[in-house]
Amino acid sequence: MSISKLQLVTVGDAAPAMLKELEAPLALHLQLPALPSKISLNTPNYAFNKDRKQYHSNAILRRLNALTEGELGVLGLTDVDLFVPEAEHVFGEADREARSAVVSIYRLRQGASLDVLRQRLQREVLHQSGHLLGLSICEDTRCVMSVSTDPAELDRKHAGFCNLCKNELQRLR
Repeated sequence: MSISKLQLVTVGDAAPAMLKELEAPLALHLQLPALPSKISLNTPNYAFNKDRKQYHSNAILRRLNALTEGELGVLGLTDVDLFVPEAEHVFGEADREARSAVVSIYRLRQGASLDVLRQRLQREVLHQSGHLLGLSICEDTRCVMSVSTDPAELDRKHAGFCNLCKNELQRLR
């Protein structure tokens, strides 16, 4: 089942005001209505790995999955440092089948003004939301769907999708 709306949820101490910043880019680039939720999840201590001193993103996705219903997807915004076992860290993670995604501002805010943080966050949210809609990783390093492993790579991306990804989005809808 595809998603037609995206519920935005805070996880931990992420500022709820940041959710508002995500509505316009999601509507503009994905035609995806975003609904900031009054629901917020506590700091995800259940996902903490004491050896890595990071939070396992898949455990958080499982909690977010409980909030999905019908054609509603969910994206959690958190301030904790995320990881998956095969990577040192991730900015975010998405599970298309579960219709849930999580994005962390923890590493995005490193060396960033508020404006730069906002741009990085919007790009990463578009990236993860693109996965929720069925897009894969893109080879065009300017496309928001390309892989980013450090904030500088996010800064080099455009704030939108390349033509190939736009065409794929049209096909998926």
